Amino acid sequence: MATFVVGAVVLLAAAAAVWKIVSDRKAGKCACGGDCSKCRGCH
Repeated sequence: MATFVVGAVVLLAAAAAVWKIVSDRKAGKCACGGDCSKCRGCH
């Protein structure tokens, strides 16, 4: 039972991280801190 609880917590954390990345990208926020020469395709 504990394995399922821990697995659910990990799954929720991963889903929250993906949700944050997607929502930031839709909002136009860039992970490169404004220096888009370091990242490709933010804007």
